[in-house]
Amino acid sequence: MMIQSMSLGPVAPAKMVQTKPIEQATPAELTQSFGQYLQTALESVSAQEKNVHKLNDQYLVGQVDVTQVLLASEQAHLSLQFTSQVRNKVVEAYQEIMRMQI
Repeated sequence: MMIQSMSLGPVAPAKMVQTKPIEQATPAELTQSFGQYLQTALESVSAQEKNVHKLNDQYLVGQVDVTQVLLASEQAHLSLQFTSQVRNKVVEAYQEIMRMQI
């Protein structure tokens, strides 16, 4: 049995956000930077989902192998799980901050 190299399509690198060093950044700038990071992550998950749909359509007409569809599907599923866990942690942190007494 021979292992074949396959490509699931181009993977866009994460967009780098130019920010000041943390010591010089204001809280508003840090919040914006974190927001941009989350937006980039969500766009990446969305792109992976669209790729799965495209590969599924190509599979239906016989252009790609089922393993490519399964790999892309699992990758998108794991990315979505990771994103939802990050969201849960952010919500927990926000709730903890709201419970703090000043």
